[in-house]
Amino acid sequence: MITYEEALEIVKAKIRLLGTEKTEMMKSLNRVLRQDVFSDMNMPPFDKSAMDGYTCRREDIANELEVVETIQAGYLPKFEIGKNQCAKIMTGAAIPKGADCVIIVEEVDELSGNRIKYRKEKTSVNICYKAEDVVVGQKLLEAGTRITEKEIASLALTGCVEPIVSIKPRVGIITTGDEIVEPENIPIESQIRNTNAYQLLAQCENFGCETKYYGIVKDTKVEIAASIVKAKQECDLILLTGGVSMGEYDLVPAILKKTGFELLFEKVAVQPGKPTVFGKCENTFVFGMPGNPVSSFIVFEFFVKEFLAGLMGLKSYSKTLPLEMGFDFRRKRNERLARIPVKINADGKLDAIEYHGSAHISAFAFADGIISIPIGVSEIKKGTIVSVRQI
Repeated sequence: MITYEEALEIVKAKIRLLGTEKTEMMKSLNRVLRQDVFSDMNMPPFDKSAMDGYTCRREDIANELEVVETIQAGYLPKFEIGKNQCAKIMTGAAIPKGADCVIIVEEVDELSGNRIKYRKEKTSVNICYKAEDVVVGQKLLEAGTRITEKEIASLALTGCVEPIVSIKPRVGIITTGDEIVEPENIPIESQIRNTNAYQLLAQCENFGCETKYYGIVKDTKVEIAASIVKAKQECDLILLTGGVSMGEYDLVPAILKKTGFELLFEKVAVQPGKPTVFGKCENTFVFGMPGNPVSSFIVFEFFVKEFLAGLMGLKSYSKTLPLEMGFDFRRKRNERLARIPVKINADGKLDAIEYHGSAHISAFAFADGIISIPIGVSEIKKGTIVSVRQI
């Protein structure tokens, strides 16, 4: 049995970067950008009004001003502003030559003869200056960034309508177990519904993968081997749940070896997830996970995400916060690294949630994060600052 840190280094060492492709901007959402994106223009591209009002020379604001034109957004000014002149201007419209401020419309009296008078003695500039936000050639997005709605805005700003993104990893999901039935079925007394597959499908798709579900496979060597061989031909990564422990029907590690996989580790000192398997066969990799659903959730979060991020060139994918324990934590055995779900309360402290162990996946619906309890640590006292991985 190896430590989590040792296992993670083995996983990282086997990562191979997938290829790239161009995609339409609106189809790039949740994909991983594989190019740096630079601005092709200044933003704003010209001095523009930050308010609806009148643009003039600051030195003239105490005087009556002649309105020489109205400037709408999207139109160029026709006149240069001279002494005691102004132009009515809309938010976002270009500032004409000669003007150096905008007085807001709410503080102006309209007089006869196409003239106005500012009621106050001073004004803010109320101008957004050319290139104050972005300079032409400035890097706005870096390769390795997950494209969210925020990045879509920057792509649109730069005219990058066909960004280069990572090819989606192809992930195959196999569930093993004679006791497993699909969610639409009502289990008999000896059965349970299949949560692992749908949880993993959701995790993979949310992470930007292309998924294929191979169904529930019975605990027989022939059926398990056939599913593994088929998935190996079609996928970059196989996620297989169940059949990896020490029971009579835990057949997966031996079958993986027979189907050509080299197993790089088979046990990790973590709780839950001790009998986690990681292997390789040519360009296909596999994670064999325990059948308990919390175990598969945790293995995906702490191992599979790292591997998938590497395949796609994703530089950052998890958020951790230093937060204060709002409760005392104790455990009897401390020989493994433990992962515990927690909730963040209104005061920004951590609360315990009702959690019974690796089969209690419904508890995670109430969790905001996961804390890690290191090997050798049996107790964490209330008030201690710990690192929380958000989920």
